[in-house]
Amino acid sequence: MLLALNQFKNLLHQVKTSVKATRLKPEAFKELAQTTRTKGTPAPESDTPLFQNPFRLSDLEVFDDKTLKELFRKDSFGVSLKELALSLHGTDQALSRKIGRQMSYARRLRFRRELNRPASLPKIQAARQKLLDGLFWELTYWKTPELYEELTAGERLHPGIFKDLAPSIRGKQVLDAGAGSGRASMESLRHGAGMVYAVEPSPGLLQLLENKLKDQPVQNRIKPLQGRFDNLPLDDDSVDLALSCSAFTADPEQGGEPGLKELIRVTRNGGKIVLIWPRPEDYDWLAQHGFSYVALPGRDNMKVSFPNMKTAWKIARRFYARNERLQKYLKERKQPEVPFSVLGFNPPHDYCWLEVKKEVMS
Repeated sequence: MLLALNQFKNLLHQVKTSVKATRLKPEAFKELAQTTRTKGTPAPESDTPLFQNPFRLSDLEVFDDKTLKELFRKDSFGVSLKELALSLHGTDQALSRKIGRQMSYARRLRFRRELNRPASLPKIQAARQKLLDGLFWELTYWKTPELYEELTAGERLHPGIFKDLAPSIRGKQVLDAGAGSGRASMESLRHGAGMVYAVEPSPGLLQLLENKLKDQPVQNRIKPLQGRFDNLPLDDDSVDLALSCSAFTADPEQGGEPGLKELIRVTRNGGKIVLIWPRPEDYDWLAQHGFSYVALPGRDNMKVSFPNMKTAWKIARRFYARNERLQKYLKERKQPEVPFSVLGFNPPHDYCWLEVKKEVMS
């Protein structure tokens, strides 16, 4: 039976304030998701993103053909085919042709028809901004990986997460999906992983990881690979633990059903899938798919720590440009450590996990 509402109010309070880890099985996790949805952080007043978007349509040239095919083979990132075509009105035709070549024949025909429709300048500009905002993070990973590295370097994970996961990591074959520049990959090695497969679509972020591994004794225990959630470059049943840190979401473009299916495929029977720092808006989806939830204590004390004020301001002006509370905090405090509460989102103090159960052929 479901627990009473007041019990789950207490549960939500426990997740936020407990001095011990809170561990919830799927049914309790479902109730937490519902409680978080109704009692949690209020929805933003505007759909305007916090980031300051510097990218232009010409920056789409950074993507290779394979990535363009993945990005535009269907309506993704909140942009329809009509809006995509509208955004490309009046631009270099070579870019439109390059994108169109990656589509299926039927989709390409519709794309060309939409390109040839007349459109007003305000509609073109609005569609273009929507496209670039939708692809902001993908462009960041590919175009400015060093800046993304500075952002994530300040977002330190709760130290208890990998201590908690150590028994599932030690001596095991580990996948880090959406590895970025290797934050979770390196932590996995520190906690005794036998081998880590770091899978990341962005060549720039993979290069940053490879640079970190140069002349290090652990370089033979981590293998950088280019790939996406829905097409992991690993054999069936090849890892004991598949994890993803602040990368996998319920959205199909960043995991979703196709990504979960792939994580299950490459994980051995009895192994685990672990999603570190999940988005609260994905709690319900994760619970519905059988994930359990773990929250480590001390979330209210967690901060983003940048090396100096120059870096703090650089990150704030790009990724949190419209966060007035953060701008005020940096001006008044003049210190490069910022509580997650000022940023307005959940700190990296939690993870979800799912045991993989497959039918064993006799």
